Amino acid sequence: MAMAQSAPAPETATASDWWRGAVIYQIYPRSFQDSNGDGIGDLLGISQRLPHVASLGVDAIWISPFFKSPMRDFGYDVSDYCDVDPMFGTLADFDILISTAHRLGLKVLIDLVLSHSSMDHPWFVESRASRDNPRANWYVWADPKPDGTPPNNWLSIFGGSAWQWEPQRMQYYLHNFLTEQPDLNFHEPKVQEVLLDTARFWLDRGVDGFRLDTINFYVHDAQLRDNPPLPEEERNPITAPAVNPYTWQNHLYDKTQPENLDFLRKFRKLLDEYGAVSVGEVGDDQRGLEILGEYTAGDDLVHMSYAFELLSDHMPTAKYVAKVMDDIARAAPDGWACWAFSNHDVPRHGSRWGLNDAAARCFITLMMCLRGSACLYQGEELALPEAEVAFEDLQDPYGKRFWPAFKGRDGCRTPMVWEPSNQNGGFSSGMPWLPVSHDHLNRAVSTQEQDPAAILHHYRHAIRFRRNHPALRTGDFTPLEVRETVLSFIRSDGEQTLFCAFNLSGDPAAIDMPEGTWRQIGAELGSAGVSPDGRLHLGPWQPSLALRTD
Repeated sequence: MAMAQSAPAPETATASDWWRGAVIYQIYPRSFQDSNGDGIGDLLGISQRLPHVASLGVDAIWISPFFKSPMRDFGYDVSDYCDVDPMFGTLADFDILISTAHRLGLKVLIDLVLSHSSMDHPWFVESRASRDNPRANWYVWADPKPDGTPPNNWLSIFGGSAWQWEPQRMQYYLHNFLTEQPDLNFHEPKVQEVLLDTARFWLDRGVDGFRLDTINFYVHDAQLRDNPPLPEEERNPITAPAVNPYTWQNHLYDKTQPENLDFLRKFRKLLDEYGAVSVGEVGDDQRGLEILGEYTAGDDLVHMSYAFELLSDHMPTAKYVAKVMDDIARAAPDGWACWAFSNHDVPRHGSRWGLNDAAARCFITLMMCLRGSACLYQGEELALPEAEVAFEDLQDPYGKRFWPAFKGRDGCRTPMVWEPSNQNGGFSSGMPWLPVSHDHLNRAVSTQEQDPAAILHHYRHAIRFRRNHPALRTGDFTPLEVRETVLSFIRSDGEQTLFCAFNLSGDPAAIDMPEGTWRQIGAELGSAGVSPDGRLHLGPWQPSLALRTD
């Protein structure tokens, strides 16, 4: 079937537009490299391993939170936005990381968690103390209903009510995540000011931009209206597992409020002073692409938005990928998506989708040909499967809450494997904070470096292929065709035109080439050529890539 034509892309990226079509490598600092033997990854460890990241050919790194934190949600509960937690090192170590990355040609994005802080943050300690202190309005406080129950029906992503009783104030405070993660009140101008100052602190230290956590959770409905129920047939669990009744509500009022755009414009103005960029994470099960389009439209909001559609539980079919791309063309004609298959919050996609080696290679080749930017998650280049973590080794509070129906996020957060000579995979000389999976050891970096056929090299080839063809980074994307299991499309930037086809199945398939004269390229990616009968015969999980020459 033919899909609707996608919107044309902007002109070829300039130096300031490096983010368009960029490949970004996500680093989860606890699990990347431990430099001091305490079993926890740190900033100096990241610096030591950045040559590996640079060797992939990526444009930037995104580092998950390393700020001071009690670590109840492993850094996403910040107690000091302008300092490094001692377990990760010091500000001086961060400066070394920045200089090392820049020397290797890597941009550095850091994860800012602005929607909520830790309950240990001095701001909250003061705010909870009384109703009339200078920071009394810095968090979201509300009186109970006459019967003492929470002010409305809002639910937490981590389970239960989104409201927690505070006896010192005789009020409830809002927490969209853990009870130890109170939500900041963006209706208070001073809160917005101090958060902008936080961003400026890191920009002054040399970061190239930010990944903005839960960007649509910043502002809540000031009237605290109840969310309506969501019919069962409309539930689409993305932001929370299906076992969590959070997915039973239509989240009209606890997030994604119109006032959010006003703050994002202030944030973008600050970024523009430094030539920095932003990737906003939009968490929404029903309107994710619509919000993405709204938040990335024009040149005064976020540059790009992290999309969840390819982080789904079900392996994307040709029809599904075409629909997602068609949907985003309609919902975000002026926007820019950042795609990912895996991250620190979902099971690794090789296990999630049950991929064999050929399928894993096909999917990363596809990602490098899609319109938008791309995020890779550490270890993805090694095709690491999801690790099995026993309950007694579990660290994630999310998994402990919903075990065994939902086993949490630790299976994708186990340490990176660098070499197989010991049970810690070269990650640490001490006992790792999570056990290293034995299934990972034979996929270690040093092992794959010695094997020309390893998937690590395929990732390098795919990223290089994208870099060498500007039409893949910034070109338009039209038309998308689905013929049985084969997805095909054309990428063009005015200077070059590429035809891309992918057989997203384990069975052979054949299609006709589009009109014109084409030269087959991408042999290093297993690209199929045109057969003597003039048709394109694709093996299971095989791509075909061609450059127009007429």
